Amino acid sequence: MVPRCVLPLVALLLCGSEITLSGNILVLPGEYSHWLNMRAIVDELVARNHSVTLLTHSSSPSIKLSGKENFRNIVFNISMERQEVEDMLQNFLKAWMNETITWIRAMSLFWNMISDHERYLEGVCEGLLLNKELIASLRESRFDAVLYDPVVPCSDLLAETLGLPHLVSLRLSLAYTMERLCGQLPVPFSYVPAGAAQQHLTDQMNFIERVENVLLYIAHTVVFKLQVMLTFDKHYTKVNGKPTTLCDTLGKADIWLIRTYWDFEYPRPLLPNFKFVGGLHCKPAKPLPKEMEEFVQSSGDDGIVVFSLGSMVKNLTKDRANTIASALGQIPQKVLWRYSGDKPDTLSPNTKLYDWIPQNDLLGHPKTRAFITHGGTNGLYEAIYHGVPMVGIPLFADQPDNLLHMKTKGAAVTVDFNKMKTEDLKEALTEVINNPSYKESMMRLSRIHHDQPMKPLDQAVYWIEFVMRNKGAKHLRVEAHNLTWYQYHCLDVIAFLLSIVALVIFIFVKTCKWLFRKCCRRSSAKSKKE
Repeated sequence: MVPRCVLPLVALLLCGSEITLSGNILVLPGEYSHWLNMRAIVDELVARNHSVTLLTHSSSPSIKLSGKENFRNIVFNISMERQEVEDMLQNFLKAWMNETITWIRAMSLFWNMISDHERYLEGVCEGLLLNKELIASLRESRFDAVLYDPVVPCSDLLAETLGLPHLVSLRLSLAYTMERLCGQLPVPFSYVPAGAAQQHLTDQMNFIERVENVLLYIAHTVVFKLQVMLTFDKHYTKVNGKPTTLCDTLGKADIWLIRTYWDFEYPRPLLPNFKFVGGLHCKPAKPLPKEMEEFVQSSGDDGIVVFSLGSMVKNLTKDRANTIASALGQIPQKVLWRYSGDKPDTLSPNTKLYDWIPQNDLLGHPKTRAFITHGGTNGLYEAIYHGVPMVGIPLFADQPDNLLHMKTKGAAVTVDFNKMKTEDLKEALTEVINNPSYKESMMRLSRIHHDQPMKPLDQAVYWIEFVMRNKGAKHLRVEAHNLTWYQYHCLDVIAFLLSIVALVIFIFVKTCKWLFRKCCRRSSAKSKKE
């Protein structure tokens, strides 16, 4: 007979596979598309019975929340108003999207953006770390881990202040500067292109392109170090009360969740604590709203084109809008365009404007033939997930690099936003829709994306739970974090070995000279005797 005290243990072992860790996680999300990506992780964590606390500032322009179980939102105050933050972001967009801007005006806008960003950086850092009540409250919450987007200033420093293991969620940055210099990610310059600054460098470079690539990496490194030193490091030191740098704190992250995958990336080396989770927000398409479905079905065999320039671009200049609308009116497909600006004068009956569209559901619709996009990572991965070829109109940041990847893989055509004419956009759309190679290439990428041992969202949540279970993942961080730059590149070893070689050569030469002189003396003495 089995003792009664053993029965609960047996039951526990039998149902052990269904027991999940219930963790307590602090999340600091970025804005706009960054938040849309992070929200998928937050929703999944809550669905798996984890407690999630979202930490946002009072002037957040895009993070909107709904009440859920196991979920709460803490809002801290910053010195900037919401409208100031929105204006800062919109001014950034205007500087990039204005084709008629003068050089002097561009420099003025750039200087204003730097000034505004520094005020924003200072406001968020001080609001986070100099608020003793907030810090005390966060300590009392006894979080198991911190998940943050590094675009949130001082989020990494907050994790260190709380003494918690932390995970970073980001898309690989421009020229991999943050990952190279802070995360110690190895980047061979010979076949890993510097990225968005140039729209022609791929992983296959000739000699001249490799020279250009090395110079670009040097330039990016210098600019990044100067910018960080004059902004982030200054404020990190101020709020921390001792010399502190961005790379010191960010480099202590246990896991880096990278929002891409090998369907998009060129083959390149990774570190054990860098995990690809690209497309974690993607999901099967749901039915469209009735009115939208009727418009889609009215396209017949020609199908539809989905058009969106992302969540940040809400308006265009009148000329740009008319140029685009005129091109869309010359194709046989129906077009669903996410656009909240003034109605273009050249808008045709085949094009319908929407303030918002269910982009994922439209891309998954069987009648979708192409996707016009600015090249944001979220939209790009929804297109890969559903196998829809793209026409890219890159605007800023990583978007040119994103679309170059897709163009190189044969799944997209790109046009220049500022130089684009009606004929250019029409020809690009016609090529992508009528040339089957683009659809075939995108379907190949889609198969690669779906052929993974674990879904991207499951992978992201797994590593968050892994960090909580193991109180961090320091065993995955490379020792490079504790080496100086000359130790990392073995310059001290090379100098030592060269010194040994030089010493051996010196001794050899001196010995040869001594032997030569000795032989000469003997020969001379022998000659005199004779």
